[in-house]
Amino acid sequence: MTVRVWAVGAGAAISSFLLTLLLEHRAIAMGLIDVPNERSSHVTPTPRGGGLAIVAASLGAMAILCAAGVIPGRLFVALAAGGVAVAAVGLVDDRHPLSARVRILVHFLAAAWAVAWIGRVPVLSEGQGALGSVEVNFALCTIGITWFLNIFNFMDGIDGIAASEAILVCAGMALFACCSAVTAGVAAAAVATGAAALGFLPRNWPRAKIFMGDVGSGYLGFMIAAVGVAFGVQRSAGAWGWLILVGVFVVDSTVVLVRRIARGESVAVAHRTHAYQRLARQLGHRRVTTAVVIIDVVWLLPCAYLGLAHPAAAGWITLGALIPLTVIVLQTGAGRPEDP
Repeated sequence: MTVRVWAVGAGAAISSFLLTLLLEHRAIAMGLIDVPNERSSHVTPTPRGGGLAIVAASLGAMAILCAAGVIPGRLFVALAAGGVAVAAVGLVDDRHPLSARVRILVHFLAAAWAVAWIGRVPVLSEGQGALGSVEVNFALCTIGITWFLNIFNFMDGIDGIAASEAILVCAGMALFACCSAVTAGVAAAAVATGAAALGFLPRNWPRAKIFMGDVGSGYLGFMIAAVGVAFGVQRSAGAWGWLILVGVFVVDSTVVLVRRIARGESVAVAHRTHAYQRLARQLGHRRVTTAVVIIDVVWLLPCAYLGLAHPAAAGWITLGALIPLTVIVLQTGAGRPEDP
């Protein structure tokens, strides 16, 4: 990866940090204050909407890299237009809550736009074969991006966890993608996104001075998923490697979703039954967020490398990486009704 990419990434981190400070002081005037309720994991009113800084800094960085010819024009259009749509509906929702149907519709359209511009999407390809037709893969990728950006939003419930996850997943994708000239644009997009999250993290680290809000969590979830699709298009077993990197968020959310649906509960109703939320009430935000960071670095990153290095066994490696996480999440009682 060139020095230019790292320089632009550093600029994105600094810009994001400064914009976060500005938003922190302007939150009341903008109507962006998160008042605690019975479902909250915090106890004092806190500014939110800090994700605007992430959106502005990362899109600015990607625009510069696109103009420099580092990020392909099609990839920039896919990410920028879709990301702005998701961020916009998230910002409106942060100020005046929208119905789940409206949010999902915008998310789905943004995802479809991104997949259409990214191009041919041979999902979970192995060797010379691919899963299903072009149409099937288009639908799977569109649904997958929509699904993941909502998962990311669900997991943004304690201080520092979403920003930390975004940084580490983007760093992992950039690390693996930069090894090939074919995926240099993907690496640059991942650097821009992760750097913007890095600039936001100091003010969001436990105890958080500002939250990213739906404008930030939705945008980061969309970016991580869309860049992951682009990575999977250009690199054999890339989708498996991406799935391993986001394993903590995927496993926790999936276990909770399955258990709540099995009980007939509405998945749109707010709750505090994720594994990370249960653990945070016992151990505190800082310890849980730190534990997620350690799992990502010590366990998931090496597993993702193995999956990418051995494409024929990538599916089995992914299974081996996620099963221990599933056991841990089940042990916490994730998805079960809260104690009175």
